Amino acid sequence: MSRIKVTLGNPREAQATALLRASHALMQALFSADDNHFLSIDDLCEPNVRFFVAKEEEAALGCVALANKGSYVEIKSMFVHPDARGKGIAHKLMQAIEADARAQGITDVKLETGDTLLQAHSLYRAHGYTDCGPFGDYEESPASLFMAKTLA
Repeated sequence: MSRIKVTLGNPREAQATALLRASHALMQALFSADDNHFLSIDDLCEPNVRFFVAKEEEAALGCVALANKGSYVEIKSMFVHPDARGKGIAHKLMQAIEADARAQGITDVKLETGDTLLQAHSLYRAHGYTDCGPFGDYEESPASLFMAKTLA
């Protein structure tokens, strides 16, 4: 069985940057500019953002960020390389960010994802997220699905 480890990472590290660029390219191919809400690599380096990388040995296979918004945290930049899907990496990333949110003392976790990203919807629902309305600076959009979870 593979050994996937999730650790805090640097969005500017070469492998992490490659994952983020692949994620951004996918989102730009699937959604209009108005419906893309991903954070730039610079934004992912801001002090209120914690960035995680899933690695198998030395290969970065997935990433996710947790943006602290004060009263809640927002999941950003969830991405697993297509060649690495099916290994449970996204589940390990979810476990890591929820543990991190708890460690920060924040129990409300929110996210925005694309309406057509059905695998993402399934992942989030499997982790107990339910549909909610727009939050923060988001506006209602048919291309967006908003979800939230209160951590125990």
